[in-house]
Amino acid sequence: MNKNAAYPSQPCRSPRRQRGVGLIEVLISMVILAVGLLGLAALQGSALRLSRQADIRGQATQMAHEMADRMRTNRPAALAGAYVGACEEAECDPELVIADVGSVAENDLAEWCNAFACLLPQCLGSVGQVTGHDEIVSISVQCMEKPAADGKDAKFFKLTMATEI
Repeated sequence: MNKNAAYPSQPCRSPRRQRGVGLIEVLISMVILAVGLLGLAALQGSALRLSRQADIRGQATQMAHEMADRMRTNRPAALAGAYVGACEEAECDPELVIADVGSVAENDLAEWCNAFACLLPQCLGSVGQVTGHDEIVSISVQCMEKPAADGKDAKFFKLTMATEI
């Protein structure tokens, strides 16, 4: 009886038939790795863009709350409508000095609008009274998140906050 009968004989593979098999496996794994790295690079770009948008939205919210606090501090003028207005696009003046000739409300609006020009140049702010409610004001901040390009419209984000003063 043959000792090796329990084990079927396997064909003998010559080293010549296996040449290049390891190289092909390495090339395929390199292609898979390259595709994975490209995916990670795209993910990193998206994360960076979304992080910037979140930062702009957070700053815009903080600016709206700042104006609400200014209005609460100067409540009689706010109730009289002295803060109603909108910021126009303007150049940043880092050395803005408010003259004592204007009212506190006018100075507050000038400082607020200059802060937009310096900190968030892609945003504009406005303040309005809510009709029928004398003590409620509406503070709006509109920011351009993505400029118009290639025939596509610009993408805007608008924050509107109504608060009692």
